[in-house]
Amino acid sequence: MSSFAAVNVFVGRRVFVTAEIKTELIRKSIHILIALVPLLAAMIGTGPTLALLAGGVLFYTYAEFERMRGNTVPFVTRITNAAARPADQQSRIILGPITLGIGAMVSLLLYPEPASVIAIYSLAFGDSISSIVGKAFGRVRVFRLQGKTLEGSLACFIIVFLISLRILDSAPAAGLIAVTATLFEAIPVKDLDNILMPMGSGIVASLFLI
Repeated sequence: MSSFAAVNVFVGRRVFVTAEIKTELIRKSIHILIALVPLLAAMIGTGPTLALLAGGVLFYTYAEFERMRGNTVPFVTRITNAAARPADQQSRIILGPITLGIGAMVSLLLYPEPASVIAIYSLAFGDSISSIVGKAFGRVRVFRLQGKTLEGSLACFIIVFLISLRILDSAPAAGLIAVTATLFEAIPVKDLDNILMPMGSGIVASLFLI
């Protein structure tokens, strides 16, 4: 390969990586908004919050079916396209926001406070920071985990540990919750980790409330 061609490959790859990180930042900025759910539940109650989440999931699903048909739903379709990863740019439903809403609903339904708060914060912050760190700084790929990186998993562990420690004031409990959340986040099940991760961390957090 000539030096000119090598430069072109390097620059092209750099542009691709930069675009990928930009997309991930947009995607996870939306993802982090799910952290508002516990506050909303405290203000208006669990029932109305669940109803709002269910309505949001249904509306987004409708918007996705319209997108697949070539139609545009104001604001929603534009945001979806901006946050879609290259692998998502196909004629299929992008499940991330759907499983995100379901993960928050499951957390509210199954776990008492503060376990439900830990579960939702783990989903909002642990998963988001893990993905951003993995895309931007990840170098060590974890075998058979579809691109997951050691750096991203470590970031997830630290964030969930600090959140759990702040809420429960117990390092052993925080450590076990963080390990659980990190393991579930690393499972290569695509968007289903938005459901599995809060379920796992919520179950463990609940054990320390008995």
